[in-house]
Amino acid sequence: MLSRSTISKAQAVAKLNAMPRNVLAATMLRAALLHTLKPRQQASAATATAAAASSADAAHALSTSAAAQQALAPLDTFLRRHNGPRKSDVETMLQALGFKSLDDMIAATVPESIRLPEPLHIAEGEYAERELLAKLKGIAQKNKVYRSFIGTGYTDVVVPPVILRNILENPGWYTQYTPYQPEISQGRLESLLNFQTVISDLTGLPAANASLLDEGTAAGEALVVCLNSSRKKNRNVFFADANCHPQTLAVLKTRAEGFGAEIVVGDYKSFDFASLGDRLAGALVSYPDTYGNIGEYKALADQVHELGGQLVVVADLMSLAVLQPPAEFGADIAIGNSQRFGVPLGYGGPHAAFFATTEANQRRVPGRIIGVSRDAEGNRAYPLALHTPQQHIRREKASSNICTAQALLANMAAMYAVYHGPEGIKAIANRIHRFTQILAASVTAAGHSVENASYFDTLRIRLADSTTAAEIHARADERRINLRRIDGQTVGVTLDEAITREELIQLAEVFGSDAASVDALTASAAPSVAESSAIPAGLVRQSAILTHPIFSRYHSETEMLRYITQLQNKDLSLANAMIPLGSCTMKLNATTELIPITWPEFSQIHPFVPADQAKGYAHMIKDLEEDLAAITGMDATTVQPNSGAQGEYAGLRAIRAYQDSKGESHRNICLVPESAHGTNPASAVMAGLKVVIVKCDSKGNLDLVDLEAKAKKHAANLSAVMITYPSTFGVFEDGVVRAIDIVHQNGGQVYMDGANMNAQVGLTSPGHMGADVCHLNNHKTLAIPHGGGGPGVGPICVKSHLAPFLPGHPELVNADGSPKSTVGPVSAAPFGSAGVLPVTWSYVKLLGGRGMTEVSKTAILNANYMANRLRDHYSILFTNENGMCAHEFILDTRPFGKTAGIQAIDIAKRLQDYGFHPPTMSWPVPNTIMVEPTESESKEELDRFCDAMISIREEIREIEEGKQPKGDNILSNAPHTISSVSAEEWTRSYSRQRAAYPLPHLRERKFWPSVSRVDDTYGDLNLICSCPPLENYQ
Repeated sequence: MLSRSTISKAQAVAKLNAMPRNVLAATMLRAALLHTLKPRQQASAATATAAAASSADAAHALSTSAAAQQALAPLDTFLRRHNGPRKSDVETMLQALGFKSLDDMIAATVPESIRLPEPLHIAEGEYAERELLAKLKGIAQKNKVYRSFIGTGYTDVVVPPVILRNILENPGWYTQYTPYQPEISQGRLESLLNFQTVISDLTGLPAANASLLDEGTAAGEALVVCLNSSRKKNRNVFFADANCHPQTLAVLKTRAEGFGAEIVVGDYKSFDFASLGDRLAGALVSYPDTYGNIGEYKALADQVHELGGQLVVVADLMSLAVLQPPAEFGADIAIGNSQRFGVPLGYGGPHAAFFATTEANQRRVPGRIIGVSRDAEGNRAYPLALHTPQQHIRREKASSNICTAQALLANMAAMYAVYHGPEGIKAIANRIHRFTQILAASVTAAGHSVENASYFDTLRIRLADSTTAAEIHARADERRINLRRIDGQTVGVTLDEAITREELIQLAEVFGSDAASVDALTASAAPSVAESSAIPAGLVRQSAILTHPIFSRYHSETEMLRYITQLQNKDLSLANAMIPLGSCTMKLNATTELIPITWPEFSQIHPFVPADQAKGYAHMIKDLEEDLAAITGMDATTVQPNSGAQGEYAGLRAIRAYQDSKGESHRNICLVPESAHGTNPASAVMAGLKVVIVKCDSKGNLDLVDLEAKAKKHAANLSAVMITYPSTFGVFEDGVVRAIDIVHQNGGQVYMDGANMNAQVGLTSPGHMGADVCHLNNHKTLAIPHGGGGPGVGPICVKSHLAPFLPGHPELVNADGSPKSTVGPVSAAPFGSAGVLPVTWSYVKLLGGRGMTEVSKTAILNANYMANRLRDHYSILFTNENGMCAHEFILDTRPFGKTAGIQAIDIAKRLQDYGFHPPTMSWPVPNTIMVEPTESESKEELDRFCDAMISIREEIREIEEGKQPKGDNILSNAPHTISSVSAEEWTRSYSRQRAAYPLPHLRERKFWPSVSRVDDTYGDLNLICSCPPLENYQ
């Protein structure tokens, strides 16, 4: 019977000729009945038919099989659902461009010297949608869903169904982009402000950001804030308490390497801080610590402050509902993971980390901050505030490369707090602690000892001499329970909000107790933390939490559903319209791809479970790593980086570790084109490299003369070059192979930024061109949704010589306990945001090599079709010698500043009136617009956008001709809200109808901005990082 694997012609012929006629016919018919048709298989069958022509019987059988397969093929194939243009549309679009076929168009767009000689092959590709889900379900069921009480920063949760269904599983939330356009993003901006308010309230610190990638990354960011707070270069020692989570310490050490900081790990209670003198930048402690101890840190805070350092506290968010907030005992920075606020485990992520700090540090906070400002009509509005911490602005002066955060997960955590409110959150925290008290008493009664005198939810249990940890874990395994493995005589247990009486009894039985003991001990447990002897008296929280009215309004499911929907309706997502952001690839996030992420087999797996419980994840990740290596032309892959920028960082660290292994640690120069995304130089700085900028020529191409001159100048110390391809100007450059050769000839390695891989897949590849390492943006090219600003996944793929230097992790060890890699981790979980990897696995397997190649061709077709339609109305800045762009193009709007007083931002805001999210503004060329339609948009949608842009050009012409005044016109006043066009007075020089309905189709389908143009400057100057007082809402 034919298998899914590729069978060579010779093998097929030999096998067929060896079969008797009746067996052959039966075999072919059975294959037709059991296997669904895939285009790749049709091609293979046709090839095999031709090869077997020497046997009339074999040929007849194959023909019969192919016909039967076609007749019985499934209809839910994916490629035709994913790509927007219909076949007739493709023909029309090609005709408009002057080509007879997609291949002719690609020949005029992609240099022949870099095109792949063979088609891209993906093992077991091109599943139909239902078939794909069945296949992945089988893989998922290899995972064992145990109840994990391992702790170490991850716990099981009870996700409120109203949040699960209406945020995590809702394309109105998960297909939103980062809220750079606040007028059409007020819903998620309000929700993220709620998140900041939760963090600020619980930590007691006034300035919080809108999430970071994970707790380990947050610790690294806190380190850098501490280093940058001091003007003394020798203040570069950072203390970390040994009882912080191991993965947090590991990521912290990784981050310190690039900044030349020294991490000293010890016991904060006995360490001689005075010996560090003025070298101490800060100290990191956990509250509670990894073994459950609740430290009293007031004296430590005072000592650290006296030495000129800052105290960083890794806090458990749920415990802060009932424990003294870190600010009250002197913390300068509080970080942690918000996962236990209603976000599934997902084998380690994605989860929203938090970062809160003092007012003195608020302008050093990494990532995004949501502020409170006003719009043009004086109404309250929320913008992204303090853009300077975002490193794509600071470039080589950066100290952080944070770009993507975890917005979708932060929104879930915020809604969890809104839904439960202050009393609900405290009730959950007190219930967790009550169960922990009972377990502690039960364990003690059974003859074991709880080593931590204080605890909230975690016990470190020293077993009786007659019992070993192996016996305890065996008993737990019988009950499908995981405990933390500490050593041969010690285990750890962390309880969570999902704990039940039945599970508590099972835990008691594991330690030799029973149900009667549990019930007898229940009455003696303190009902709340305030009355518990396990909590140091001075550390019981006295201050109120979540006092803003927003946390007391929506406690019924009806009200919560309406609040979520109200916010959703303020935001433009892919559920409303195309989001043509250049360099962002806002493509379809297919429902079939998203369904598996909430299956228990994926969502309820702790990242540190034994390997035999995560065989499904191991299977899927291995598949994915191999497929990504094939796509990129590389030899090895890691999926650990949980954003594109983290992929850049991990790739550069692999290069540095490789060079260090060769005795070339002096290589510290990184060449970066001036057109590069700002995270490139920022990542280079974080990796300890010095950035040297390379020029681009007038056509936007990398200046090879300048590159060669600088590569030769720095040859002795050249570490790497970072190249984006196609270029950030949207062109397949002819000189890329020459550029790669220049760097290699001068001793450097080549890093290829994968931001624009959506134009490469199946046509060329970084490895084929000669790059040594590249990253992929799974949330761009490979269909993971942007989520309003995260999650993201940024795998890196490398050539074989770099494979040993991919990031490791404390949990990734060989059979003998030795680490699989000596290179430190860049993420807190071994496989980063593993919980969303099923999306990319599904995307690759649904499309296969042939489908993904068609995707790339269609993305290029869509971009060139739009550029061609707009060419007579706007200048297209960069194309190749054939007038072709890649998958995106830049419209030059700079002349309108002189002719009409109109800037790119005015066009962007006016596009909102036409129902579109604006393209990327002022990057990579200031005051221009970069458009990327992706392959998922139909010709109708492309035409609607082009019609809008052409209409806007005519509106600009009216200003140029004096028919509308400069500075007070339909563009400068955009966007127009319902309230503005329905106001009693209308004094503008254009009609309300033109403001609201500039094109006829908008009367049938119109997305309204919820606020007028937002005043970003006002918000930055009057920074508010949490929900404003109640009177501001009245």
